Amino acid sequence: MAIRVALIGTGNVGRLALTQLIESADYELTAVGVSTESKVGKDAGELAGVDAVTGITAVGDIDAVLATKPECVVYCAMGDIRTGDALRDCQKILEAGVDVVGSAPVILQYPWQLLPDKNIDRVQASAAHGDASIFITGVDPGFANDLIPLALAGTCQRIEQIRVMEIADYATYDGAVVMFDVMGFGKPLDELPILFQPGILGFTWGTTIRQLAAGLGIEVDEITENFELEPAPEAFDVAVGRIEKGTVAAMRFEIHGKVNGHSVIVVEHVTRLRDDLRPDWARPAQEGGSYRVEIIGEPNYAVDICPTSVKGDHNHAAIVAAAGRIVNAIPAVIAAPPGIRTTLDLPLVTGKGLYVG
Repeated sequence: MAIRVALIGTGNVGRLALTQLIESADYELTAVGVSTESKVGKDAGELAGVDAVTGITAVGDIDAVLATKPECVVYCAMGDIRTGDALRDCQKILEAGVDVVGSAPVILQYPWQLLPDKNIDRVQASAAHGDASIFITGVDPGFANDLIPLALAGTCQRIEQIRVMEIADYATYDGAVVMFDVMGFGKPLDELPILFQPGILGFTWGTTIRQLAAGLGIEVDEITENFELEPAPEAFDVAVGRIEKGTVAAMRFEIHGKVNGHSVIVVEHVTRLRDDLRPDWARPAQEGGSYRVEIIGEPNYAVDICPTSVKGDHNHAAIVAAAGRIVNAIPAVIAAPPGIRTTLDLPLVTGKGLYVG
């Protein structure tokens, strides 16, 4: 029997998750929730960009979504600039006895030692009240820097350091809020965006560092962060708008999880809006972008993950992967005990039922 699933949020990830929910016989779509007034009343097929009329029209509030009695909600609403609201949304869904999988709030990927205990306890209490579970994931933070490195680590005899990297050209990334407000592209170099406010990098990718540390059986005693910015040599256009000369056009940042002063876990991002910027920074393994896992130990590893798609470029492919990881985890999350679930305690999601001959 198909699993009854509703979706909230039809942005970059949500739209692609919605496509899979519509096209898969494993799921019965019950509702679509949106926050943009112009989307209310539109058919789910139109919002997903597929050639199908589902008869499910978008609604503008969570109560209307929950009224359709889904077994699970795929929550892909914006969480980067509304973490508190996203937490409250998810708690409400859990208290209604509905499981949650999604891309936000990112902090719930692994909140321990990052969120105050009282905030974690509230989410856990909501889950216990509704006998429901929640699993938040993505690509990065997400499976590229928790599932894959942990799988590789399981083949080692000794580990000194794990480094996880995203190396990508974001010129085609279609997300103005993330690009301008969160990351600060197109801003003066001395105007710090949300991402580079003190502690934000460590908070955002702390989920990755703390989860990898837990998988290795160690405790990180310090998280440090650093970043570099590169200005545009001249004005040029990207998918979300104009990048003026002298404003931020490339960035590199690192977050270090340290044990006794040694960087055991490192998250590194190299993000360009033009391929020719800062050639001395790490280069992707394929044109446009890739993810990389490096392990120093015995054996050493250097593994590149190169997502591609017949429907778009590397950025599109990465978002497809995020949506796929979310939707494919639904059965495991429904079967899981109530509470916050992570990559460490979910069973391996294998892609069962996805083969197309």
